Amino acid sequence: MKVLGHRLELLTGLLLHDVTMAGLQELRFPEEKPLLRGQDATELESSDAFLLAADTDWKEHDIETPYGLLHVVIRGSPKGNRPAILTYHDVGLNHKLCFNTFFNFEDMQEITKHFVVCHVDAPGQQVGASQFPQGYQFPSMEQLAAMLPSVVQHFGFKYVIGIGVGAGAYVLAKFALIFPDLVEGLVLVNIDPNGKGWIDWAATKLSGLTSTLPDTVLSHLFSQEELVNNTELVQSYRQQIGNVVNQANLQLFWNMYNSRRDLDINRPGTVPNAKTLRCPVMLVVGDNAPAEDGVVECNSKLDPTTTTFLKMADSGGLPQVTQPGKLTEAFKYFLQGMGYIHGLHHVVSPPPLHPSPALSSLLVAYLKDRRLSGGAVPSASMTRLARSRTASLTSASSVDGSRPQACTHSESSEGLGQVNHTMEVSC
Repeated sequence: MKVLGHRLELLTGLLLHDVTMAGLQELRFPEEKPLLRGQDATELESSDAFLLAADTDWKEHDIETPYGLLHVVIRGSPKGNRPAILTYHDVGLNHKLCFNTFFNFEDMQEITKHFVVCHVDAPGQQVGASQFPQGYQFPSMEQLAAMLPSVVQHFGFKYVIGIGVGAGAYVLAKFALIFPDLVEGLVLVNIDPNGKGWIDWAATKLSGLTSTLPDTVLSHLFSQEELVNNTELVQSYRQQIGNVVNQANLQLFWNMYNSRRDLDINRPGTVPNAKTLRCPVMLVVGDNAPAEDGVVECNSKLDPTTTTFLKMADSGGLPQVTQPGKLTEAFKYFLQGMGYIHGLHHVVSPPPLHPSPALSSLLVAYLKDRRLSGGAVPSASMTRLARSRTASLTSASSVDGSRPQACTHSESSEGLGQVNHTMEVSC
């Protein structure tokens, strides 16, 4: 333990001392290939990591809410004051199609075994869902968010860390705006904070007339390059969306998502009484993903002292599927930044001689922020990371299960000004 602590202190010293660009250029990072690229489609369809839960401990529940039944699956039980991890999938998918590859990734399982995990399926989107009756009114995006407190109350969660993708990211952001005391942190993948304008609405309607529903949804999920190349991943998802998700129910969800309003958030100080997300947020998007512009705009509307923007190369439209390793590493840092590191120390390897690409990008972000801020104060995101590396030696709050204080370090903003903490990870 003393050796590990010494190595953690050495890494902290590396992060918090000046690193010359010449020294940084000498680092050599092993290349990591995107997961699932070129994987055989039939292998993907039959893979337990894709459709089947690898753990038999998952339990299904149908929970009554003010706006109808909500199907959820849960593993584990609340542990002290530690938050639950709650996920919400994108339109066209369900929790299995959206998250199984990510949550079945070995390093992610090492993290999640210390938390209760709750996957939420949007109404009628789960595997084997019955078709809604004629005339059924699908809940609005605001109502979908308002259904989640019933889940929190049902299981006795005190608060949650949300992981949402696309439409699910919008729902969780809305949930955090309406019920901020229930949300400890958010990982928002491919979020678009904007409502559809008339031109977008007309284009969606026209697309619906000329394309099948699965193909229309695919253009929302995947980058243009992936669609043009018609990768095996795209082919497999086209088949799964058409066969696994009830098409009539999916059409209702798709229509409601495309009728959403603006998320109505603004960066503090930009407009009077600005409303924004109060919890730590990690924004994630793949390069050239359909949602890239929306995520960039969302980043511009959030508090830069509590927001990290992660842009992932070679990940396409579904980074949680194509790059689960990189996303797991980023999520690990995110949890550590909020003080949830007890029990995770065995996941964090001793400082390697050749840092991982994600760690190298963090160093680059640190240097960039120090230059922009005149070198007076390290960036808030890097301060959180450095604190998390040594907190296991000094913090008793994580050991006894009490709720740690998120290391947002608002005092750093005075030295930084309005600096965005952006990490661009090339994998």
